[in-house]
Amino acid sequence: MVCGIDYGSKMAGTTSVCYIKEGVVKIERSTKKQDADAMILAFCQREQPELIALDAPLSLPGVYSAKDGFQDYFYRVCDKELKAMSPMFLGGLTARAMKLKAMLSEIKIIEAYPVFRAKALELHKFGYRGKTPDIKAILNKLGGVFATAEILSSHDMDALLCLEIGQRFLQKKTQRSGLVEEGVIYY
Repeated sequence: MVCGIDYGSKMAGTTSVCYIKEGVVKIERSTKKQDADAMILAFCQREQPELIALDAPLSLPGVYSAKDGFQDYFYRVCDKELKAMSPMFLGGLTARAMKLKAMLSEIKIIEAYPVFRAKALELHKFGYRGKTPDIKAILNKLGGVFATAEILSSHDMDALLCLEIGQRFLQKKTQRSGLVEEGVIYY
């Protein structure tokens, strides 16, 4: 099983986990005042995914790991290439994501960037990230089993895109940016 996670603030109810079970897209959502990390850990214990595509930084700029040749204290190469937010700006979210990856060391976890995948699919034409997205058109563009997903928020949509990135990763169809020794983002 592959799952996609839009990783939000720990207690804000903004984390969505998307996966396919018995041919059906399922989405689990954190709720306000619920520990999203505990929810993800319980999900992983129950469902045993082989791969998680997580929308959160999983590493710091190379300068912090004392690697030669890295001088930027704010951005990794992948962040610069994709114009992504700095893992340093995201601070606590980055630390939580790195801790989650360490706690789930038996599961392959990749850093996914749903916004860039949406750009590649031209989902902005359907209002992706806008106030009134055409969810049906976006799902139809994704096609297959994804067209049946019940999307209730932008968090659900990004978790679904992370799931799609995870599936494409296993098929060796993803694109990536960055350096293995510092951090790679898949889209």
